[in-house]
Amino acid sequence: MLDKVLRFFITAFLVIAGGALMQLASPVLTLFIGTEILRMDMGIFKMTLASLLCILIGALIGGAVGAFSSPYLIRKLKGFTVWVENQLNKMPTHDVIAGATGLAIGLIIANLLGTAFAKIPIVGNYIPVIFSIVLGYLGIHITIKKRKEIADMFDVVPRTLKEISKNRAEKAATEKERKDAAGTLYKVLDTSVIIDGRVADICDTGFLEGTLLIPGFVLQELQHIADSADALKRTRGRRGLDILQKIREEKGMRVEITNRDFPEIAEVDSKLVRLAQVVGGKLVTNDYNLNKVAALRGVPVLNINELSNAVKPVVIPGETMEVTVVKDGKEYGQGVAYLDDGTMIVIEDGRRHMNESIQVEVTSALQTAAGRMIFAKPARV
Repeated sequence: MLDKVLRFFITAFLVIAGGALMQLASPVLTLFIGTEILRMDMGIFKMTLASLLCILIGALIGGAVGAFSSPYLIRKLKGFTVWVENQLNKMPTHDVIAGATGLAIGLIIANLLGTAFAKIPIVGNYIPVIFSIVLGYLGIHITIKKRKEIADMFDVVPRTLKEISKNRAEKAATEKERKDAAGTLYKVLDTSVIIDGRVADICDTGFLEGTLLIPGFVLQELQHIADSADALKRTRGRRGLDILQKIREEKGMRVEITNRDFPEIAEVDSKLVRLAQVVGGKLVTNDYNLNKVAALRGVPVLNINELSNAVKPVVIPGETMEVTVVKDGKEYGQGVAYLDDGTMIVIEDGRRHMNESIQVEVTSALQTAAGRMIFAKPARV
């Protein structure tokens, strides 16, 4: 059926083309034959008999050519269609769309330019055709080659709107966390204070209020330490995990684990400070450097070492106590003893009482960054 339709249109086209071409030869026919009959007006579109005869002869010739050549032309047209289809199948869909868009843009530009140059004598009618071919090809070639850059250019506005929406959502989430944290007293635990273990005893006493907040990145660091090849690190990491489990199960404290992370921040200490700022909580640590950084950022810090020093018993010069000398001091004749809380006592002339429990009299006390140190001498009996 399709072949018959194509054959009809090809034949009809050649009939019209043959008639139109032969009409151009009517003046020549009239000139050579020169009879008045051929110059006679037929009353149809101001045609002469010569023109009508030329059109009929051209139409018959065109029809004959079309009837014989149409099967061949149809085969060539089908072959060309198959070739175009194969070429399109080899190209990605987005390249086909880009090429069609580029062709349309090129033809529009060619039409605009061709109209401006069409009035040039002699060559003016051919310039639009040249423009259409050149600009159509350039449109296809450029849009396919620069497809990604063109798509990115048109994607700027949606991407910008998406980023603005994302920033607003993150800001809203942060504000919500801050509002939620306003009614909750969060204590953010760092890795060192968990491994230290004394925080569990403080929780047991009830002096620590609110909710203990344990970041997910701190748990990852504890797990990494627990899986270390170094035996000491492995022991410390496992101790930290055991302390957390003990706090959750036995201490009656509310414990929360947050997966909030800050990928743009690399160091764990900086993440802890940032998290404490976001939730409006206090940072619990015994790390001296982290303590200073948090203080500079305006984050309240609960330092376990400072608490330990603060609750150590106060001694007054002249006070006596019973201690056991356990080792030599740095200076000649000195002995060293310890209180139950770990406070070191340096005893003058205490070396001769090694491994003995004796009464000592406090002479002075010194507070250092490492803790409190007491100086004493054997009491007179």
